[in-house]
Amino acid sequence: MSEQTGVSTHQIVERIWLSIAERRLRPGVQLKEGQLASIFSVSRARIRQALTLLERDGLVTIIPNRGAFVYKPTVDEAKDVFFIRRTVEHRIVERLCSHISKADTKRLRDHVALEREANAKDQTTDIIKLSGGFHLLLAEITGSDFLFTTMRDLIARSSLITAVYRNTSRFNCGPDEHIEIVKAISKGDTRKASDLMGHHLEHVESELDLTEIRDLSHDLKAALS
Repeated sequence: MSEQTGVSTHQIVERIWLSIAERRLRPGVQLKEGQLASIFSVSRARIRQALTLLERDGLVTIIPNRGAFVYKPTVDEAKDVFFIRRTVEHRIVERLCSHISKADTKRLRDHVALEREANAKDQTTDIIKLSGGFHLLLAEITGSDFLFTTMRDLIARSSLITAVYRNTSRFNCGPDEHIEIVKAISKGDTRKASDLMGHHLEHVESELDLTEIRDLSHDLKAALS
C-alpha cells in the first residue's frame, strides 16, 4: 500500500478524537488497524502509533490479542472526572489570580474571541476544540507542567464523557462564561473566579444524562469521513 506522507500520526489522532467528540463513533466500537490503514492510506505501523497516543489520553483501550476499542466510560467514572476537574481548575484559578500578566490575559481574551467566532459560524469542530482549549490554556499559563498534563488528560476524558452522555446536540462550554472567568482572574479576584469556574463546570455537567450510553455508529469509514 502506498502511504500518504501528508497524513501524519497527529492528524489521525485528531480525526478519531473529533469523530468521538462529534458523536459519530460510539464507545466500545473496535478500531481495526487494517480498516483504519485503508481509510487513511497509511501503514498499520502509523495507525498503531496513533492508537497508542489515543490510549495515553484515555480515549482508547488496547486489549492484547483483541485489538483497540473506543473507551467506554462508566457513570461513576464520569462523575469522578468532573469531581477531579473542579478541584484542579480551582487550583489553576488560584494560581492565575496571584500572578497573571497583561500578555497572558490578552491570550485568554483572544482565545475567547475565537470561540465566539466559531459559535457564530456554528463550526462544531472548532467549537469543541476551542472549548477544551480554553481550559488547557489556563493550565498552560500557570507554568506548571503537572497542572498542564493533568488538565490535558482530564479534558480528553471529559470530551469523551460529554460525547457519550450529553443530552443536547450542542456544546455549551462557551465564551460567555469563559470571558467572565477571564475578567475575574485579570482583577485578581480569587473568590469570584473560583465561584464562576465552579458554576461553569456545574453547568457543563448538568447537561449530561448519566443514565445510559448512547448507541453511536459502528461504521468507521462513515464516522471518519
